[in-house]
Amino acid sequence: MSDSQTPAYGAVSERYLPIAEHGMIGDLRTAALVGTDGGINWFCAPRFDSPSIFGSLLDAQNGGHWRISPVGDVAKRQQYYFPDTNILMTRMLTENGIVEIQDFMPIRAEGDRNHRQRLVRRVVSVRGSARIRAVIAPRMNYGRDPHKVESQPHGVRFTSEAQELSLQASVSLHAEGQDAVGEFDLTEGQSALFVLESTEPTCADSTYTDPTCAGPTRAEPTVDLVDAPAAEELFQSTVRFWRQWLSQSTYTGRWREMVHRSALTLKLLTHEPSGAIVAAPTLGLPEQVVGERNWDYRYVWIRDAAFSLHALLRLGFTREAQAFISWLTDVLRKPRDGDRGPLRVLYSIDGDAALPEQVLDHWEGYRGSAPVRVGNGAADQLQLDIYGELFDSIYLFNKHGDGISHESWMDLCTVLDWLLEHWDGPDAGIWETRAGQQRHTYSRVMCWVAVERMIRMARRRGLPGDLGRWMSERDKIYHQIMNQGWSDRDQTFVQRLSGDPEQSPESILDASLLVLPMVKFLSPQDPRFRSTVHAIGKSLVTDSLVFRYDPKESPDGLDGTEGTFSICSFWWVEALARTGRIDEARVALEKMFTYANHLGLYAEQIGMTGDHLGNFPQAFTHLALISAATSLDGFMG
Repeated sequence: MSDSQTPAYGAVSERYLPIAEHGMIGDLRTAALVGTDGGINWFCAPRFDSPSIFGSLLDAQNGGHWRISPVGDVAKRQQYYFPDTNILMTRMLTENGIVEIQDFMPIRAEGDRNHRQRLVRRVVSVRGSARIRAVIAPRMNYGRDPHKVESQPHGVRFTSEAQELSLQASVSLHAEGQDAVGEFDLTEGQSALFVLESTEPTCADSTYTDPTCAGPTRAEPTVDLVDAPAAEELFQSTVRFWRQWLSQSTYTGRWREMVHRSALTLKLLTHEPSGAIVAAPTLGLPEQVVGERNWDYRYVWIRDAAFSLHALLRLGFTREAQAFISWLTDVLRKPRDGDRGPLRVLYSIDGDAALPEQVLDHWEGYRGSAPVRVGNGAADQLQLDIYGELFDSIYLFNKHGDGISHESWMDLCTVLDWLLEHWDGPDAGIWETRAGQQRHTYSRVMCWVAVERMIRMARRRGLPGDLGRWMSERDKIYHQIMNQGWSDRDQTFVQRLSGDPEQSPESILDASLLVLPMVKFLSPQDPRFRSTVHAIGKSLVTDSLVFRYDPKESPDGLDGTEGTFSICSFWWVEALARTGRIDEARVALEKMFTYANHLGLYAEQIGMTGDHLGNFPQAFTHLALISAATSLDGFMG
C-alpha cells in the first residue's frame, strides 16, 4: 500500500479512547470495559470467551457500544471504584452540573445457583441538571450477525439468530436502525436506570455443565422492573458481596490499596461456575499500535492461572485455589491429544485445548491495529515451563490450603512421569514466540521446579513416589542449567542453553531469569544471580520498566517491536529486594505504581511514553504486583 493509500493514523486514533481510559466490571462469568466517556466498549456474553456484543474497542464504527453521556461539552471526566468493590463510578463534570454513571454486574453470593447475568447502569444527577443521551448499539457475534429491535414494556429487545438481549429502562427509548436511543433530563438528585439481560442461560454456548443453568433452551426475560428500590437493592447486595470477599485478605502491608485492587481484578478474571481463571477479558489489543502482535487472551493459560493461584494464596484466598484444582483435575482426565504431553499451554473455560486462530478481517482493530485474531495458535505449542509453574502452585496449595486428594496426587505422578522423559528437549518458551522451538533456560528451571516440588510434597505428607528417580533427574536438570545456561564470558545466565557443556552459550538476556531465587533454584546472594541481575539491569531495564528480551538479538518470528513487559518490571522489584537493594526496590515499585491507570489497573505492557499496550487488564501483571509488594513488605520488616 502506498503512502497515499494508507489511512491517516491520527484520524483513526481519535476514534478510540486510550486503553488505559477504561475500567472493568464483571460477575465472575464475563466482564465489560467501561470508558471514561461513559461507553461500554467491550462486552462478551454470557462468558469471557463468547462472541462480543459491544466491541467498539476493536472497531469504533462497526464493533458496537453502549454510550451514556451528557448532551454538550463535558469539561472533565473521572472514574473511581466504589471502595473495596468492583462497582465502577464514572463522573462527568459540565457547566450545568455533575453526572455520575454507576456501572456493575450484580452478584449476590458465592456460588449463587440463581445467578442472573445482568448489566446495570444507574445515571444520577449529582449536582445541577443535565440532558443525557443514551445510545445502545449492540453488534452481535463480533458484528457479524444482524439483529432486529422491538419495543417491549419499559424498554427494548434486541434479537439475532443466536442471541436475545432484553433492555429495561426507566426512561423512554426508541429504535433507530439497529440501535436504541433515548434523551432525557435529570435534575439534581434524580436518576435513570438501565438493566441489560441476556435471555440465554449462562451455559447456552458451552459444553461445560453449569449447575446454575437449567439447559440450553431460550428463556423468557425475567429482568426486575427498573425502579429505584430494585436498583438500590442490587447495588447494596453487590457491595456486600465484594466487601465480604475482600475481607478474607490477610494482607496488612504498606501497599494495601494497590494489592487489594489487584486481588479484586484477579477475582473478576475468575469464571466461578468452572473454577477457570482467564488471562484477560479482551482480545486483539495490540502490543504495538498498528502492529501485528495482537492476541486473544480470554482463555486459561496454565502458567497465568498457576501464578494467579499463587498470588491469591499469598493473600489468604483458598476457595479460588480449590476451585481451580478441581477444574485442573477434570482437564487432566480428558483424553490426550497428540504428542504434546499431558498439559496444553492454554484451554478454553471448558478445558477444551482446541482453540484455532481465525482473523476478524471485517474489523479494523484498535486504532487500526489489524489483524484482529480470535482463538490462539499458541494452544498448539509445547511450553515445558508450565509444569513447574503449575506444580509450584499446587505445592503451595497443599501446604497452605486443604491439601490435594489421592486421585489428584496420582494424576500429578502420571504428569511427572511424562515430564521426566521429555524435559531435555526444545520448546516455544514462556514468551511463546513464533520463531520455532529452542532450548530455553527458563523452561529447564521450571522443569527442575516441577520435579523438586513433587519431591517436597511426597516427603512432607509421606506420599508414594519414585523418589530415587525423581532426585536423579532433578540433579541432571540442575547441572545442565549451571553448565549450559551460564555464560562464563559475560557472567550471566542466558536465554538459551548452549547444547554443549564445553561451549559458552549465546549471550542473549531474558528477564524471566529474574525468578531464579523466587522459585528456590538459587540463593539471591549467589554471585551468579547477582551478576545476572546486573546484566539485565544494564541491557533490559529503563527507569524500572523491563523488556522481556531484545527481539533484535533473539528474533521471535514477528515484525515490529513491543513495550516493556509489566510482569518483568515487578520481577525486577523482587530481584532487587532479594539481593539486598531494598531502597532501589522500593523506588522501582513506587515508579511502577505511577504507570497504573487511574483505577490501579494494568495492561500487559507499558510503552515508552507510558501508554498501556496489550490486553487489559491482564492477570499476569496484577499477580506480579501482589508478589512484589508482599515480598518487599517482608524484607522491609
